[in-house]
Amino acid sequence: MQDTTMRTTGLPQPAAVPTLWLLGKTGAGKSSLIASLTGLSDVAIGNGFQSCTKTSRALDFPPDAPVMRFMDTRGLGEVGYDPAEDIAALAGVTHMILAVARLDDPIQGEVLDVLRRVGRKAPVLLVATAGDLLGPEAHARSLRLLRQDYEEAVGRALPYVELGHTPAGGYTAEGMNALVDKLSTLLPEVADILAKASAADAEAARFAALRPRVLTFAGVAGTTDLVPAVGAFSVPGVQLTMMNWLAGEYGAKWSRGLMMRFLTALGAGTAARYAALFGLRQLGKFIPVYGQTIVAAASGTVSFGTTYALGRAGAYFLFHHMNGATPSPDALRSVYADALRRERDKA
Repeated sequence: MQDTTMRTTGLPQPAAVPTLWLLGKTGAGKSSLIASLTGLSDVAIGNGFQSCTKTSRALDFPPDAPVMRFMDTRGLGEVGYDPAEDIAALAGVTHMILAVARLDDPIQGEVLDVLRRVGRKAPVLLVATAGDLLGPEAHARSLRLLRQDYEEAVGRALPYVELGHTPAGGYTAEGMNALVDKLSTLLPEVADILAKASAADAEAARFAALRPRVLTFAGVAGTTDLVPAVGAFSVPGVQLTMMNWLAGEYGAKWSRGLMMRFLTALGAGTAARYAALFGLRQLGKFIPVYGQTIVAAASGTVSFGTTYALGRAGAYFLFHHMNGATPSPDALRSVYADALRRERDKA
């Protein structure tokens, strides 16, 4: 039954990747937990889930090359829900159960019934949410009773974490860090995957705040490069100003050694291409008619794209540098190439 279900959905066999079963009632905060762990948007999470049984579904992360899987049951707490099929399909392929429960919802009977059947063999981490909606006394009482109920269901003491909410609807960094710490003890491979995802999400979020200014620099470079004899002097200046500004935003300062590390990681060919390609383009703009139109337009487009890509790669490099690491050359070149491709596609 179990193997047939997985094959008919087209999902890869979950035993190949670490699998977390998020067990909790509707509204407990399971989707928000996945979003906070992976950095995926609500839309991406909703679209990424694939059915396993009538009332269970799976989300592979990341979707294109999965390294872990989240399982979710949707029927808990609903009239007529029978967990037998979900237990048969999920219990044998789950590496850990994340039991997600709201502290302001004391009615947990359906979840506890499932845990009595599967939680005595599988590792279980209790994740308490919504505690910040309660007063101090109610919070302490609810947490004590929740832990007591869940520990009685599985027949042992359970590790637990409590997640507080942010104004935006996610979970606080303090709570998420505590969750990853618990996972690092209980399921190290999952914690390592999530830690890397969290770092990537933090870097992307940091650049997202700087991106409008980087686009402004790229726009200035692309515009001035359309004018003969001006771009040769202005574009390098714009790019240098942008790189110094980025360093300041990350609390760094470009030294000769640091710039050499950046250019070396970026690749000699890419770094040299800035100067070589730049010089060739300037000559083309002095050719009558053709140089003033086609080549000039191409020159501005290339300067815009390369300036943006340089800024994106520089931001990526500086983020990791200020966090005590040096990104691999392959990773940095991938960031540069992806940024350049995106802007070319838009052009």
